[in-house]
Amino acid sequence: MDIKEQALQKHYEWKGKIEVISRAPINNREDLSLAYTPGVAQPCLEIEKDESLSYTLTRRGNMVAVITDGTAVLGLGDIGPAAAMPVMEGKCALFKAFADVDAFPICIDSKDTDTIVQTVKLISKSFGGINLEDISAPRCFEIERRLKEECEIPVFHDDQHGTAIIASAALINAIKVTGREMGKLKIVINGAGAAGISIAKLLLKMNFGEVTMCDIGGIIYDGADWLTVPQAEMAKHTNPSKKQGKLADALVGADVFIGVSRPGLVTKEMVASMAKDPIIFAMANPTPEIMPEEAKAGGAAIIGTGRSDYPNQINNVLAFPGIFKGALAVRAKGITEEMKVAAAKAIASMVDEAHLCAEKILPDPLDKEVARVVAKAVADEAVRTGIARI
Repeated sequence: MDIKEQALQKHYEWKGKIEVISRAPINNREDLSLAYTPGVAQPCLEIEKDESLSYTLTRRGNMVAVITDGTAVLGLGDIGPAAAMPVMEGKCALFKAFADVDAFPICIDSKDTDTIVQTVKLISKSFGGINLEDISAPRCFEIERRLKEECEIPVFHDDQHGTAIIASAALINAIKVTGREMGKLKIVINGAGAAGISIAKLLLKMNFGEVTMCDIGGIIYDGADWLTVPQAEMAKHTNPSKKQGKLADALVGADVFIGVSRPGLVTKEMVASMAKDPIIFAMANPTPEIMPEEAKAGGAAIIGTGRSDYPNQINNVLAFPGIFKGALAVRAKGITEEMKVAAAKAIASMVDEAHLCAEKILPDPLDKEVARVVAKAVADEAVRTGIARI
């Protein structure tokens, strides 16, 4: 059987990848009285007097809601909330396995922005954090923005920010290997949706260099009449020379290509037109914008993809478990740009300088030590910037 058949068989066998296990023993009448009535009334009354105690008297302080509407699931697109459930369960399993954070999948049967925002807001007091997942652009931008404003807990759209953090971490180490200078890179991002825009913002925040974005209409430039509102906003901060044309035109002389778009959009000739020893992060899944073999034939010095069967897998599991673990540990009000930068630098630091090379710019996605290091960096930054509440 191939991996798809094996996975399907396992899902029939598992009947779900997560379950609820009681932390309170209930073996006799005393146990019952302590965990439930009449004893449970006392913590309820304490929380009524001081709501912050919900973080210590319940599991809220270690609980994340993983929320989707099923409109942008993996590479599958709009498959609906019920079909998205296996992915959300998988995400919850990763939270527990890598960071010992409890997570619960919630699939909302609506595409209406107001309905989604209201639903999440109304259930938010049950959780310490909200992980938005697989919600299509451009609605995902407004949903996240409004929830950040209306909820008192961290809200994090992993498809945007997790991807940006891992790509930034990979780029920190890639420029070391290729001998490039921070601040002097020419970077091309193809795919100006949720992930692409978030990557661009973080790269600019970290001062990697000049960023040019492309989408289905070609190079994004200030004044183009075909841009979405988020793309038009990014056009003001990218492509300073106002270059126009197609992706192939943007890549001429570029140091870095980052793809969060569709398979097969980049050729080895396009790679050959880039600066010497270019860096290629082709992250379309499961088939990247250019296969590593072809990118190498075009002269690429470093190649990263979203796949586990090639070196340099750009995998969000390196980011989101540790980010939430750190935010929950200090009861952060939110997850700031500074916390994202701290996470990216922490991930990059997990590759020992002695082992840093073209095929090793990121730690192993299965290295559970990464989450601990990221959590500490994120928590420290939250404390430093006054975002922490404890």
